[in-house]
Amino acid sequence: MKLHPLMTIVLAVVSSIALPVALPVTARAQLPNGYGPSISVETARKIAATAAAEGKKNGWNVSVAIVDTAGDLVFFERMDNAQVASTDVSQAKARTAVRFKRPSKAFEDALVGGRQAILSLPGVTPLEGGIPLVADGKIIGAIGVSGATSPQDGVCAQAGADSLGKQPVMPSPPPAKPPAPPKK
Repeated sequence: MKLHPLMTIVLAVVSSIALPVALPVTARAQLPNGYGPSISVETARKIAATAAAEGKKNGWNVSVAIVDTAGDLVFFERMDNAQVASTDVSQAKARTAVRFKRPSKAFEDALVGGRQAILSLPGVTPLEGGIPLVADGKIIGAIGVSGATSPQDGVCAQAGADSLGKQPVMPSPPPAKPPAPPKK
């Protein structure tokens, strides 16, 4: 059955409004921290070195991207023998983390929990390995790591983030509201 083009648009709009309301909320809330001054190149270099060292220690060949508060690349390193695709993926994970003020794993968890609407958000890479970087209570950028498995990428990214000092704990998501009973 072929739909009229206008009907296709109506269905797309209705599903984009109804789907997020109908699905349970499983993504973690954003960090309450505001944005601060962007990360310096020297700080970015040190964070990336720590993340790459974690990868090397574990035998994982990774790419590490550090972005500023706008999601623009400040520093990048690809270890020898890291897959070429990890260059783009590491940057995308970092952009996701800084622009949405939460680890990229929050989107992966939501997707695994059935929240497929996550895939319609522009600029989201729902894979573990992107973490916002916080200094003096402000988000100054983000780290993205790719090249190993998502959990291994997350270990490297966390090591890099922790080199800045204790990072904030993500707030828990609000409890999901039970669906309203059908009206008679």
